[in-house]
Amino acid sequence: MSELRVSSVSRAFGGVQAVEDVSFVLEAGTVTALIGPNGAGKSTLFNLIDGQLEPDAGVIEFEGQPLSRMPTAARTQAGIGRTFQVAQTFASMTVLQNAQMALVAAAGAALSIGAPLDSRARVDAVHLLRQVGLDDRSGSAAAALAYGDVKRLELALALAVRPRLLLMDEPTAGMAPGERTALMALVVELARLHGMTVLFTEHSMDIVFGFARRVLVLSRGRLIADGAPDSVRTDPAVQAVYLGREG
Repeated sequence: MSELRVSSVSRAFGGVQAVEDVSFVLEAGTVTALIGPNGAGKSTLFNLIDGQLEPDAGVIEFEGQPLSRMPTAARTQAGIGRTFQVAQTFASMTVLQNAQMALVAAAGAALSIGAPLDSRARVDAVHLLRQVGLDDRSGSAAAALAYGDVKRLELALALAVRPRLLLMDEPTAGMAPGERTALMALVVELARLHGMTVLFTEHSMDIVFGFARRVLVLSRGRLIADGAPDSVRTDPAVQAVYLGREG
């Protein structure tokens, strides 16, 4: 079954057409990059998929179910996870507590009265941290982590909902080259292990062409290229608007 189907989707803000007649289908277990210059519509498209915005036209379906009018929280429960360009973690908590909070929230029990947090989901939280290589930092304060580890922690929090589709907005922004490569290698391996579909935006072309198996290119809200990395890399339209051939 196709994980995600975007059909003729458009969204405008006033007189600005941020996304215009965009269509594509992502198959289960694929890792796809969404690229384009600043202002191309990438963040708007992500916000349309995860429910922060609704399209003016078109349909978005996940696993055969239309997503229109479904709020972000319901989409998360349906299996759509997301990370952000600026990592969102609980800085005042330990790494382990961050993972526990994410698991409790994923179970819909974050606000219930019951056992204290330190006894909730502890085993699952350690397993979650082990997946991203942070189990040895479980007692550390999240605020004390190096930035690369903060991004790994955010990935763990996104994985707490067991997403079948993971949207990653600039996952390697602000990271050193070695950290970028290690994080994306981890994401690809997790996608393989769990059959998870990944759609990520990225400005680092070494990451895009090194890890994506398919590349979508937006320009001024329109999809101008869609294909394997090598074909997209040599596409004249892509070179003109994105890879520096236009002044």
